[in-house]
Amino acid sequence: MAATDPSDGTIINAAAAELPLFATRHANLASADFGAKVLDCTDEFFAKSERMLQASEPVFVVGKFDDHGKWMDGWETRRRRNGGHDTAVIRLGMPGIIKGLDIDTSHFTGNYPPAASVQVCHVQGDPDDSTVWTELVPASSLSGNAHHFIDITDTQVWTHLRLHIYPDGGVARLRVYGQPACDWSQYDADALHEVSALHHGGRIVAYNNAHYGTPFRLIMPGRGVNMGDGWETRRRREPGYDWCIIELGHAATIEKIEIDTAHFKGNYPDRVSVQGARMTASTDESLITQAMFWPALLAEQKTEADAQHFFEGNALRQCGPVTHVRVNMFPDGGISRVRLWGRLAV
Repeated sequence: MAATDPSDGTIINAAAAELPLFATRHANLASADFGAKVLDCTDEFFAKSERMLQASEPVFVVGKFDDHGKWMDGWETRRRRNGGHDTAVIRLGMPGIIKGLDIDTSHFTGNYPPAASVQVCHVQGDPDDSTVWTELVPASSLSGNAHHFIDITDTQVWTHLRLHIYPDGGVARLRVYGQPACDWSQYDADALHEVSALHHGGRIVAYNNAHYGTPFRLIMPGRGVNMGDGWETRRRREPGYDWCIIELGHAATIEKIEIDTAHFKGNYPDRVSVQGARMTASTDESLITQAMFWPALLAEQKTEADAQHFFEGNALRQCGPVTHVRVNMFPDGGISRVRLWGRLAV
């Protein structure tokens, strides 16, 4: 694997590195699941560029060939004999602030690009010849069969990305972890909005355990497609309970909550509760401690297997506008989706 040195953002190659924080807290804006798409690429002779955006982990199939040669799970260009280098232009699935990237060369050993760089832009529609591109990552060395995690400190919202590989080769996956942006000035403040939704700027702040599943999927659109599409903790063998903190896309007075245990049948939580508070100046780390004392928005409620649970009206306690919530499940288990609807607060 490769990780980044937080002091200067450069890539560090390492035999084994834990996932960086941005890869566990943020969604992949370049995932095909969100509608991300390769708009243009200079070449894809050996392997289609669209494979680079798949959510699944890349695989290597021994003995699998097609008309162009060895089948590879990623984007692979032909060997350049005329100078230059290859590029791919990608429309992100959601405009957002990029927190980090993973240029993954898994299974590309003798055919990976020695270096790569990344540019970004923010445009209405799609980029054209007049588009001004901004360098996000300068040309950086890559290794074969490795993750290359790159921490990003830029705070602007971007809509498109252009990946340069020097001079050619293959990339298994490009993951662009970030915070989706939402322009709330375009929304009716008096209407009810799903303020926890990922596409509305909802964000997973912290959680105590995520042995199975991925917490950010709690705030994705639609219902979960299987038991892996949600947040699931390990079996608790000691006292206590599990929790996850969500930052809402906008401060709101919550009027409706959904807890969906879709596909969780022998491992759904026995009970759930939700706490909430309006926070103005806190770090993610301090929120973990503060959340223990937030008032209850939803008192403990029994849950059922593979079911949508809706709570509104008298089931909810009046806490005023909130910016963050903590979802608790007793004692452990899995939840597919959490949704909170509310009216926007000033």
